[in-house]
Amino acid sequence: MNVAIGITDNHRTAIAIELSKILADETVLCIKTKNAHWNVEGPDFYDKHKFFEFQIGQLDEIIDNVAERIRTIGHYAPGTLKAYLGLTHLTEQTRAKNDSQGLIKDLLEDHDSIILNLRENIKSFSNEYHDQGSVDFITGLMETHEKMSWFLRSHIV
Repeated sequence: MNVAIGITDNHRTAIAIELSKILADETVLCIKTKNAHWNVEGPDFYDKHKFFEFQIGQLDEIIDNVAERIRTIGHYAPGTLKAYLGLTHLTEQTRAKNDSQGLIKDLLEDHDSIILNLRENIKSFSNEYHDQGSVDFITGLMETHEKMSWFLRSHIV
């Protein structure tokens, strides 16, 4: 398909590869947040159960938007768990305890890692690929993750 949006085919391919990695990170983080939502234990169970549910909704919207951005620039979005695990820089983990503080710290670490990765992509999308649309898009993602990190950080005692 010819996508004549002012970005070369090679640049669109490079951007799609990076967006696919972002999609994988977002999906893995969403699954990890679902794990926290389902398995949190302790006296603050209900509060944290609802809090994680809210963040899952935010991540689900991000996932859909990233996949749609990949399609917008003329590529197909990966859609299998195997593909995501091969593309993500996040790791799966198993916790001995499902206390809210530990789960929150783990999720916060992943959000912060995604923020740093998005900052690097902002530079390359702008300077190397000249795609201001994708720069604007991932800047918005970064800002959303910064706010989600703030909310997570606010729960740490």
